[in-house]
Amino acid sequence: MNTLKTLLAVVCLAPVLALAQMNPAGLWKTIDDETGQEKSLVRITDTSGTFSGTVEKSLVNDPKSSKVCDLCTDDRKGQVIVGMEIIRGVTRNVKDDGLWDGGEILDPQKGKTYRVRLTPKEGGAKLEVRGYVGMPLLGRTQTWIRVE
Repeated sequence: MNTLKTLLAVVCLAPVLALAQMNPAGLWKTIDDETGQEKSLVRITDTSGTFSGTVEKSLVNDPKSSKVCDLCTDDRKGQVIVGMEIIRGVTRNVKDDGLWDGGEILDPQKGKTYRVRLTPKEGGAKLEVRGYVGMPLLGRTQTWIRVE
């Protein structure tokens, strides 16, 4: 009887767990869309429906790579990149349940901010991160890999 209750609980929880993976919250390995190199680990968190992302670890071993956001022009200028919030103000799109947007993403190496769209793919195992200016057609997409 206990086995049946456990099985029933797992079956009932499976859709909830799958849905939880289909949002951008979690730890992600960022991959540079130009070089294909791993760049960092970014943790995206959900605070009352608003998502933000913070660099947890740099994966770049290049001594020429900046450790500080010297080119930033906002409150992040001069801040250390590890620990920096690079995604701000993202919420679920009201017209498309599989899309999160409305916020911005910072490229700390260039000091530029872009509008951002986050789209979980492959059951939440990957995240398409599109940074753009103006409209989504005018941008670049990176595919991040879920770590946890």
